[in-house]
Amino acid sequence: MSSLRSVIERSRPLLAPRRGFPIPPLVAGLLVLLSAWAIAYELADSAVRSLFHYAPFHGVAPDIAFAAAGLLSIIRSFKAERGWALIGLGALCWAAGDVYWQLNLAQMSSPPVPSWADAGYLCYCPLTLIGILALIRGRSTGAPKVLVADALSAALAVGAVSAAVVIQPVLAHAQGGTLAVATNLAYPIVDILLLGLIVGATALRRWRLQRTWVLLGLSVISFWIADSLYLITVADNTYQLSAWFNPLWYASPVIAAWAAWLPRSAAEQQASKREGIRGIVLSLGFACVALATLVWSSFASVGAIAVVLATLSLLVIMARLLLTWRENAALLRASQEEALTDALTGLANRRALAAELERRMAMGEERPPYVLALFDLDGFKHYNDTFGHPTGDALLQRLGRNLESQLGGRGTAYRMGGDEFCALIDVLDSSDATLKAVAAALTEHGEGFTIGCSYGAIMLPAEARNSETALRLADQRMYAQKRGDRSSASRQSADVLLRALAERNPDLGSHLRDVALLASLVAQKFSLPTEDVESIRQAAELHDVGKVAIPDAILFKPGTLSESEWGFIRRHTLIGERIIGAAPALRRVASIVRSTHENLDGTGYPDGLAGEQIPLGSRIIYVCDAFHAMTTDRPYRPAVDEQSALRELRRCAGTQFDPQVVERFCATVAQARPMRQAA
Repeated sequence: MSSLRSVIERSRPLLAPRRGFPIPPLVAGLLVLLSAWAIAYELADSAVRSLFHYAPFHGVAPDIAFAAAGLLSIIRSFKAERGWALIGLGALCWAAGDVYWQLNLAQMSSPPVPSWADAGYLCYCPLTLIGILALIRGRSTGAPKVLVADALSAALAVGAVSAAVVIQPVLAHAQGGTLAVATNLAYPIVDILLLGLIVGATALRRWRLQRTWVLLGLSVISFWIADSLYLITVADNTYQLSAWFNPLWYASPVIAAWAAWLPRSAAEQQASKREGIRGIVLSLGFACVALATLVWSSFASVGAIAVVLATLSLLVIMARLLLTWRENAALLRASQEEALTDALTGLANRRALAAELERRMAMGEERPPYVLALFDLDGFKHYNDTFGHPTGDALLQRLGRNLESQLGGRGTAYRMGGDEFCALIDVLDSSDATLKAVAAALTEHGEGFTIGCSYGAIMLPAEARNSETALRLADQRMYAQKRGDRSSASRQSADVLLRALAERNPDLGSHLRDVALLASLVAQKFSLPTEDVESIRQAAELHDVGKVAIPDAILFKPGTLSESEWGFIRRHTLIGERIIGAAPALRRVASIVRSTHENLDGTGYPDGLAGEQIPLGSRIIYVCDAFHAMTTDRPYRPAVDEQSALRELRRCAGTQFDPQVVERFCATVAQARPMRQAA
């Protein structure tokens, strides 16, 4: 081996490819000479061939081409894949077997089977098969399962046809003992394996015809044709020494040597990632070949091997269809998840929000109310410009996680793009507090920067009937807050009064917030304009503000109130009206507060209004206030359960309370119950 390497090193200048020609000139010249030698000897007429009659190498002259081509493949393996050495070694074995045949067995009338010649012949295909497998492994690493299935099904289909054409005739005319029959059958079987392997290798290359594999394919096909025709003609006693297919044996290793010395192109080194229509068409074509073989077996004897191979090919194709379906399903799921997910934060994106809104809108009032809130970061642009985009992206990721964590199981967080986030909140208690807590999750402070957020919220489905309107209205409210409308006169005044109530009596402040939420939900049941719902909500927040003027001894008295003490209590709505009405922006709210204790039958206070004379907002707040009072512990009595409070409301409907308001209030509580239980 070392001497061979030294020869190669000395010949390196001659083995280097020239510009514009992919194969070294010396190798190319040898290959051309070998091809001409093998073909000329086999196809020359008897007069020309007689020149070799007295030569010492008479009969083995073509084997020189076979052996020389094998040596060229072995030499190539030192600078390329090791698989070429196995292919070359197989060619040397075949040449040795043929030399033994020509010198020792050719003149016998009935040569023995098997013989040493058969051993040399039969070594060619296994060694070549292993060599090609090594080439496939080195050049098709990580092939998808679908391509492997294509390769296997194609190889089996080709093997089925070859078995039907070659193995069955050989088996039908086989003579001799078991060992002789087995030897004769070994030739077509190993040929089938080799041919199927080449077809499979082409499938693994996504059916793209590349120079190396085309030449290897021609080499294998040449050998298969020669072997097959030889076995068939011998089986029916028609073989002739001058048969036209004889040169194909000797051309096979020469073509393989050509393939070995061709450099790998860029297309061969990087396989296409697209399957393309070609792969589908060829897979269907081989399926038809396998099916045709099975149909053929119904009319003629093709042999059990052909039937088994064709059946296996169809089974592999069925498995391939299953693999394709699973891959497509996985790709579809991945694309859908990617399409509905923000790549930076991992939150759901605008498209996911639109889909969820459409789904919820389709449910109408059957679904409990929920809040759509849009958030826009304040100060993010300055932060991004100051600290850089990577730092800005990291901030968005942190805030996205904070938002998702704050919502927990009460809602879903979305990133709309840029510095805008969104949330669908499925809680019905303390909605304002929830929004403020969510907004606080989207804030961050540090040295030299402050990130806050503005937000706009809308109650659904009452305030919008489609997702487009809902997003537009929430967006308008968010930018109204960003522009400073948050500090409007009515909101400022209401906030001051609520703060004063909370300072004097924290429990009263909580009561007012809960009643305000219930009142706004019931008001939405009447499909009122957004401005009216907001006025009712503010009136519910402030309906007990007049109690600041009532002495604590009366307000928190545990026993029964006297008539004079009741006089103080009945004046609290008038006091509340005067306090609230001092702010011009809240005068409409003040008029609603004045009538929040008027009975439907006219027996209430302070004006004794009845029926439709009482503002609808006042009737709504009266029911909500009564329910909350009954279900909350008071100094003079314990709380009752929710069902008892609802029964009391229904009992007093038509006298104390508006029946329509009671009906819608009960529906609101029923819708809210499952969500409160889940929370």
